[in-house]
Amino acid sequence: MSSTTVDKSSMPAGPPAGTPVKSRRTNPWLTLIAVAIGLFMVNLDASVVAIANPEIGRDLDATTADLQWVTNAYLIAMAALLILGGKLGDRFGRHTVYMVGTVGFTLASVAIALSGAIEGVIAFRAVQGFFAALLIPNTLGLLRAVFPPRKFGMAVGLWAMVASCSTALGPIVGGLLIEHVNWESVFYINAPIGVVALVISLLVLPKSKDSTGHHRFDVPGVVLLAIGLVALVFGVVKGETWGWTSGGTLGSIAAGLVLLAVFCWYESRLAHPLLPMRLFRNRSLTIGTIITAINFFVLLGVIFFLMLYLQNVRGFSPVEAGVRTLPLSLATVVASPLGAALTQRFGPRLTMPIGMLLQAVASLWMLTWDAGSAYAALWPPFLAIGLGVGMVMSASSDAIVGNAPRKDGGVAGGLQATSLQIGGALGTSVLVSLISGKVGSTLTGELTSAGVPADAAAGLAEAKDAVSMGVSPVSADMPAQLRAAVIEGSGNAFMNGVHSAVIVTAVLCVAGALLAGFGMRRGNTPEAAQD
Repeated sequence: MSSTTVDKSSMPAGPPAGTPVKSRRTNPWLTLIAVAIGLFMVNLDASVVAIANPEIGRDLDATTADLQWVTNAYLIAMAALLILGGKLGDRFGRHTVYMVGTVGFTLASVAIALSGAIEGVIAFRAVQGFFAALLIPNTLGLLRAVFPPRKFGMAVGLWAMVASCSTALGPIVGGLLIEHVNWESVFYINAPIGVVALVISLLVLPKSKDSTGHHRFDVPGVVLLAIGLVALVFGVVKGETWGWTSGGTLGSIAAGLVLLAVFCWYESRLAHPLLPMRLFRNRSLTIGTIITAINFFVLLGVIFFLMLYLQNVRGFSPVEAGVRTLPLSLATVVASPLGAALTQRFGPRLTMPIGMLLQAVASLWMLTWDAGSAYAALWPPFLAIGLGVGMVMSASSDAIVGNAPRKDGGVAGGLQATSLQIGGALGTSVLVSLISGKVGSTLTGELTSAGVPADAAAGLAEAKDAVSMGVSPVSADMPAQLRAAVIEGSGNAFMNGVHSAVIVTAVLCVAGALLAGFGMRRGNTPEAAQD
């Protein structure tokens, strides 16, 4: 059996005897600062692109399908390769793979801004996704390698705070750049951030890798996992447009699940697999993976329809909408280190259920919203979701990466990020589909109830796709009274869809709370965190 070695420079222990000054490369807090900058860049980019899409479409004459691929190309490429990125870091050096990801992501961002055509934007977004898959899992892998167990939970809390803060700033930063510069600037901004991340990384990151001997790299595992995840995520993101019962959607999802099952069977037979199946013997790690998916199903799904509500139904600009969601953003930033501290003290068995239940309460509170709700009714759910997401993010990340052996830190980081991406993709696709279905079934009735004549309401039913995005099907030549009635009825139909969506998120959050509360082990001692 091949031996496993760890580069001692990655360990949190002090310098050798006789060394007068501690090297900056052995300081775990400098490592946290270095990886936080790259993490900030990637998460900021993910949220500003959503704001930039309408302007990209107008400037490059892109279709709605094109704009979907601006998001989907990135999502699919990253989701398919995150575990591979972590494995490459574990084997060839987490610091090296992280820096390659930083350089590649930065250059791809500049290439998107310079492309001048929607085809180029889509292609380089896929390239961005590839390099993000190298960068993201190795942030947690590096932290796992340099922080001692007693401080790792707090490090993950700060990691989660940076992730939350950068995601929350996206709509505000993106809105300001688009309003005052142009859409290309949301990609150019990654250049200075990437340069700073690279310089600091070169100065402070320790050499951190775990040799797995000279055995052959698991190429069949890479291929099976990548194709399986691509098929699964592709089916999920196309489910809303193709229909969840269509042959294309069901076939793609089924093919992905079959390939992933084959991948698990194949990996269990290897001595040196891409993703060690033994990791899932750890109950806390497995539950943490599931809870991560639920957490981001709720977060990204809710943010998606929340922005539609604020911008299209209420008429706020992107910046105004971003400012109004600050309670969510700030609560997430505060809750991440708080969740880490509670997890360190009481274990994730307490922290994760509390976070899930806060999100369930927020979801049920949204049932009281209507198309014209005062802000006093909006901000309490924002606050509860932010607190819940932040607590769960730090606790579930600690449960996954903290319970993996140190030599599998990069793979565990990739597993956490993959679960996050699949949960987020499901959240946006499933909730948008639920909203669309409810709008389609209630739009005519809501228009009629608002005072739109029956024949006109029947004709406007064809605009259900627009109403599902919060857009009222009004025109400039409509009489003022009819226009007001159409806006009222469309807003009510959209809110019917939102109410259906939040019932689903509430049920999922309660299920997640029960799973974490009764499934996790007592205490906060990692079950399998040995080297």
